Amino acid sequence: MRIERIELHHISMRLKNTFITSFGEELDRECVLVRAFSDGQEGWGECVASREPGFSYETVETAWHILRDFFIPAILNRPISHPRDLKQRLQAFKGHPLARAGLEMALWDLRGKLDGKCLRALLGGEKHRVPVGVSVGIQENPEAMIERVGEYLHNGYNRIKIKIKPGADLEVVRAVRDCYPNINLQVDANAAYTLRDTTLFKDLDSLGLSMIEQPLAEDDLIDHAELQGQINTPLCLDESIRNRRHAGQAIAIKACKVINIKSGRVGGLSEAMEIHDLSIGEGIPVWCGGMLETGIGRAANLALASLPGFTFPGDISATDRYYDPDIAEPRFTLNSDSTIDVPDKPGLGVDVIHDELERVTLKVEVLT
Repeated sequence: MRIERIELHHISMRLKNTFITSFGEELDRECVLVRAFSDGQEGWGECVASREPGFSYETVETAWHILRDFFIPAILNRPISHPRDLKQRLQAFKGHPLARAGLEMALWDLRGKLDGKCLRALLGGEKHRVPVGVSVGIQENPEAMIERVGEYLHNGYNRIKIKIKPGADLEVVRAVRDCYPNINLQVDANAAYTLRDTTLFKDLDSLGLSMIEQPLAEDDLIDHAELQGQINTPLCLDESIRNRRHAGQAIAIKACKVINIKSGRVGGLSEAMEIHDLSIGEGIPVWCGGMLETGIGRAANLALASLPGFTFPGDISATDRYYDPDIAEPRFTLNSDSTIDVPDKPGLGVDVIHDELERVTLKVEVLT
């Protein structure tokens, strides 16, 4: 395929509820959408960089700059046979995985539409519906967390992940576990702690958690290995895993027992699949994380989570968990068994609602 034109859309969408993590608060979620054209078809991608450099050093402004001035010129009006080829095209440039992933997603959508295949089939996914859970942001007190968790359990989510940070951790988790002793419960620290907090994690070890996600800094693989050796609860790495090489190193030194794969964090679906394949070979289970995506990125996550190694419920959730309305259809709904159907239309399997897109768009730029 030859990419004839690419549009960049800077959008801002209001979340239904403020989402609080150890990084900070988010109510108006910004991101960059990539719209690529080839042979009468269009493909959409979502770059999950936010307005501020919290989860990543990338922001919507840096992603816009890198896409417009470097990544897009490397492929525009040039033939590219497959989305996997983007990695080689961009090998001269360092970093910016979120921008890479957004552009690559648009190419995957295009490839699927041109071939008449859904993204699940292109990736080699096996499941037509995938188990999902819900991620609950930090609440003002344990009682509020218990109430929010109860709402999601009532809505049909079978797995609950709660965010923690210093000062909002053990008391909250223990309260939730005491109230709901049999639920599938895990916590996510978003790199907010150090090895000085080992006693805290030993206390959490007694609460029957399915995993503790990213307790220490993203560049602390060795410290994660030391912590994992002192507790029984599996550690799951998120921010620490930037590519297949990092995953291999983490597995080799026993820094984790589970890996969270986010295609944006690792630079795209191609790299995500390589991490998936490596993890399967090493006996390490994986699951699909989320970044408050619109229906565009949510569709890609569902296709990725259909791969056989994704054995834990993903942070994908139904559309109405975050947005009402969304900018893409169909809306994703939760099935009675806490799963969501994987789209089966060509490409990502969703259509952009252009009136809604226009309503939330802050800026557009066309590159030809």
